[in-house]
Amino acid sequence: MKNDSILIIGTGALATLFAARFCEAGISVTMLGTWAEGLAAINEKGVQVEGEGKVYRVHATDDPSGCKGMRFALVLVKAWQTKRAADQLAKCLAEEGVALTLQNGLGNDSILAASLGSARVSQGVTTVGATLNAPGEVCQGGEGPVNLEPHARLSAMEKMMRQAGFEVSVVDNIQSLVWGKLVVSSALNPLTALLRIKNGEILESPQAMALMGKLAQETAKVAKAMGISLPFPNPKHAVEEVARKTAENLSSMLQDVLRGVPTEIDAINGAVVQIAENKNLQVPVNRTMWSLIKAIPVRGNIKI
Repeated sequence: MKNDSILIIGTGALATLFAARFCEAGISVTMLGTWAEGLAAINEKGVQVEGEGKVYRVHATDDPSGCKGMRFALVLVKAWQTKRAADQLAKCLAEEGVALTLQNGLGNDSILAASLGSARVSQGVTTVGATLNAPGEVCQGGEGPVNLEPHARLSAMEKMMRQAGFEVSVVDNIQSLVWGKLVVSSALNPLTALLRIKNGEILESPQAMALMGKLAQETAKVAKAMGISLPFPNPKHAVEEVARKTAENLSSMLQDVLRGVPTEIDAINGAVVQIAENKNLQVPVNRTMWSLIKAIPVRGNIKI
């Protein structure tokens, strides 16, 4: 495959946004997924970003054999779909290739590495936001950086991301940013999903703000026990600032709940609880949020 081609695993909001950005930069994009409606819409109508008035042509497929030899893959599926993505990539990623995960939560890189080998997996963090309006149609929820760990095979993908207009940085301590995002996600996502509110509306309720602060502090406590230095000094203030900057956004977990599909709660608050147990720490608010989100009925299983 050509060096200016990229394989995106997933057809959801962030996958669609990245596909559009890459296409606009003249980079050939293939999207690999399992959501039949999404794949059909992308192949028939292309991908679109709300407000741009442009249509980008992308090849979308559910068949890994049609993607054999791809050197660069970007994994943007939900955390509960990572094993499926790893199985697909095992069938098509080139031996000298690399799969970059920008997913939410913990453990996605380990699941990918179990199928692909650690040399073919890299982890990054992004705060770019997006909402899927319809299959193949996305609304960008705000700009944000893409932070990558140093990796011998990532230079070409880093160049493609810059070409596509993303703000890209290579950082030595990616785990600091992974846990920093986890602090924010564990505090913001389940609350917005349970209360059915936009991010900024949490700041209007003293009770919601108090819960958000406790969640952030619990997750930060676990990070400290893991020897992780967070990228901010005050976890409570950090999550409040994110809620303020993304006030009009619907969190990804709220979007999942509203659509009746599985959430990433296991890889976010669930992961915090499990690590806390191993460290003999108590995280009661995280545990409660994990249980409450798990109790919400799943009406469907849309594979994106």
